[in-house]
This record gives sequence, C-alpha cells and structure tokens, in this order.
Amino acid sequence: MIRFLAALFALIASAPVQAYGQFGHNMIARIAFANVKPQTRVRLVALLAKGGALATPECRVRTIEDASTWPDCIRARYPLRFGYSAPWHYQTLDICGDFDLKAACRDGNCVSAQIERDVKLLQAKDTPLPERVQALAFLMHFVGDLHMPLHSGSHNDQGGNALKASYGDFTTDRLNLHGIWDGVLAERAITDGPNLVRRYPPAEAAPLQAGSVEDWSRQSYEAARDVAYPSALGADYCRNAPPARLRLGEAAIASAVPVQRLQVQRAGLRLARLLDEAFG
Repeated sequence: MIRFLAALFALIASAPVQAYGQFGHNMIARIAFANVKPQTRVRLVALLAKGGALATPECRVRTIEDASTWPDCIRARYPLRFGYSAPWHYQTLDICGDFDLKAACRDGNCVSAQIERDVKLLQAKDTPLPERVQALAFLMHFVGDLHMPLHSGSHNDQGGNALKASYGDFTTDRLNLHGIWDGVLAERAITDGPNLVRRYPPAEAAPLQAGSVEDWSRQSYEAARDVAYPSALGADYCRNAPPARLRLGEAAIASAVPVQRLQVQRAGLRLARLLDEAFG
C-alpha cells in the first residue's frame, strides 16, 4: 500500500495542474451525459465525431471523457498553440477578502467568463466547426474546474499550490494542498458512496442545477473559505502564517469528503443543464 501511494502521489505531482484530475473530470462528464435531453445527447455525439477538426492528434476528442480532459492535454502537448488558455482554468479570489468576481475576471480571463462564452459559441449558428468542437471541450472541462474550490478560493498561495501538505501519514515534497484536493481527496469523495452517475429525477436535479455561473462561483469560493482552508490551517488561517508543512488528518479529510462529493455532483448536473441550453 505504501508503494502504491508513493507511485500515485508521484504521478499526481508530475502531471499538469488540473482540477479533479482525469478521474474527476471524466466522472463529471458521465453525470452530465446521463442527464442531458435525448436530442442534446444526439447532437453532442455528432459533434464529438468531428473532433479531428481540432488537429490535435495527441489530444483526441472522440468521447465525452476525451473532451473533459482535452483542455489540460493541449496545455501540456501544444503549449505554443494553446498556452494562452492557462488563465481560463481558474479565478483567483482572496478568501480573506470580499467575493469580487468582476475583479477576478478582467477581460474574460477566468473560468466563469469562459463557461459563459463557450455556451454562446455553441448556440451561435455561424461558429466554425473547429471553434464549435473546441468550445464543447472547454465547456465540459471548465465546469469541472469551476467546482474545484481551490480554483476559486486562494490566500496569496496560488490556490494552495504554495502550501506543502501531507495527506494523512503520507508525505512527499511535491505534494501540496491544491494537489490533494485535485487528486486523492476528490477520488475518495467520488467513490465514497453510491455511484454518482445515474439519471437524476427532476425533483432532485433541479435544486442542484439552479442558479447562475456567478452563483456557482460563489459556492466554490465559499467551499474553499469555509472548508478547504480551515480544515487544513485552523479557523484563524487569515491571521496566522501557515506552517512549513500542514497535515490533513482523518478529521480534516472526513469534513472535506462530503463537500467534494457535492461539488462533483453539482458540476455534472450543471454541465447537463448548460449543454441542453447550448444545443437547444
């Protein structure tokens, strides 16, 4: 088990930064696919079949799973072509200040603004095919990114990337708070309970799908402010300097799991709603 965890954390630490990792993004895409309208599913599959129009053979877009991780793949494989998209994966909001989305999203260079842009590109009838496929992949990925709390909340530490951390008793110099929430904590939350991929009845889905992109941004920010940081640093994290290395014990992990699980569930159902709006 120790060797397995060492290999897992090494993989996480060496991979490009991505919210929820491949497993989480794939799960969000599957929840969405199970809950879109039938006509949306048909149009979605038809557009994915045109993924070759992107001319990114090392980062294919053939399935919903491919599309959900394509924006991270292209940053690693085609940095000269797609490096400009790096700021679109997050929005930096100080959890010890006010929630000010406009200040965090100047010129549209943030995840919430790009989600709204991608929906409009898919709705527009004159969007060229390559841009349409790209908008779909970005939308499927960015909704996941938006719901990762440390892609919205930060405290002068790059969303927890600058905070070295241990996960339980496991420690490595390359592991930080952001990586924990992106990786093993998200995977534990997703698998801790019944399968999240199912058709949700309207009465259950509607409350989770409600609100605007800004509302969802605020929820993610609040999850960082109220759970991610205090569970790792204590209630006075805004006033006290962080330790050289913090440790997420079992109590901190247990408090974070339901928050992570709810965020993944929300992301999948909200992505379904946006896809219905985009293709409707």
